[in-house]
This record gives sequence, C-alpha cells and structure tokens, in this order.
Amino acid sequence: MESHFLAYLYRLRYIERWSLMRNVHKENVAEHSFHVSLLTHALCTIANVVYGRRLPTERIVTAALFHDTTEVFTGDIPTPVKHHNPVILRNFREIEQHAAKRLVNMVPPELQHVYGPLIEGKNTDPEHARYMKGADLLDAYLKCASELSAGNREFAVAKKQIEQSIDKLDMPEIRYFLQHLAPSFEKTLDELNEPAP
Repeated sequence: MESHFLAYLYRLRYIERWSLMRNVHKENVAEHSFHVSLLTHALCTIANVVYGRRLPTERIVTAALFHDTTEVFTGDIPTPVKHHNPVILRNFREIEQHAAKRLVNMVPPELQHVYGPLIEGKNTDPEHARYMKGADLLDAYLKCASELSAGNREFAVAKKQIEQSIDKLDMPEIRYFLQHLAPSFEKTLDELNEPAP
C-alpha cells in the first residue's frame, strides 16, 4: 500500500503563519514545528537540570514535533479568529479531529499505533502538554521580538498578549528561558559574535 502520510507532512512548509499581519520574515508551519520542538526540549532540560524534575524529554519533544500536523489540511487559523467565540473554537476543534483522522488513515496500518496518538494528541499527559504549550507561546514571543527588532511595530500588541499568556502559565522554566536565553534573539549577528566579557 502506498502511503501519502510523510509527503503531506512535508507540505507543512507551504502553510504560512501570521497571515493577518505584515511580516518582515515569513514563517511556515514546518519551521514553527521545528522551533516548538527545540523549545520544548530546552524547557524540559531546564526543568530536569535546573529544577530537579524527571520529565521524559524525548517523549514530550516527539509529541511537540507533531503538534500542528493537522494544519496541512486546515491551514493555520489565526488565534484571534479561532478564539473569537466558543462556537467557532468548538467547530474548529471538530475540524481538527476530522483532519487528524484523515492523516492517521494515511499511515500504513502497522504504524498507526505509533503515529495515531501523536497526530490526535491522545494520551498526552496534561503536565507534558503544558511544556508544549509553553514552547508554542515562546516561539510566538520570539517571533514578535524578532519582528519588533526589525522595526515592524505590527507585532507590538501581539507580544504583550503573548506575554500575558506566558505569565498565566506560571512556569519557572519559562522565566529561566526568558532571563538567560531569550535576550540573544534580539541581537544582531555582529552583537552575537562579540567576545563575552
């Protein structure tokens, strides 16, 4: 049986994010998924090393890698549209479920027990989901910071809203990230290459 599963996932690079806003740097869902996976790994590592947690980093990062795969069918629906009212959000969640089932049905049957839960988000521990949500918000925060650094004021309000969402998560790992790792994202290449004091 021929499977189109991975061919569809590779098409995530054609799905643009931040479609309602003027972007200095375009971003697609494949890039976003990679960044969220990197940030999830960083948050879990900070949790385990700095705060003495025992998170299964690899399992959470793998789930993060697949967190937006349904967007290959739905596109990236902007947050203000998705969360405009409960009816729209409920309908969108239903559309996501149909998209997930369609994608899972493309997976060869003998592999569905592996990919199905990842695509459908099933069996995700709520605590693990918090780390993925934190990474998702951090990626949006870093996108806003990058756009603002490039002189694009279009992202000023979005950055404030994302900061509020990050504060609500109340995760020490994110505070650590924002203090120690995030400031570098607003530097130029020359500034990054300056020798450490």
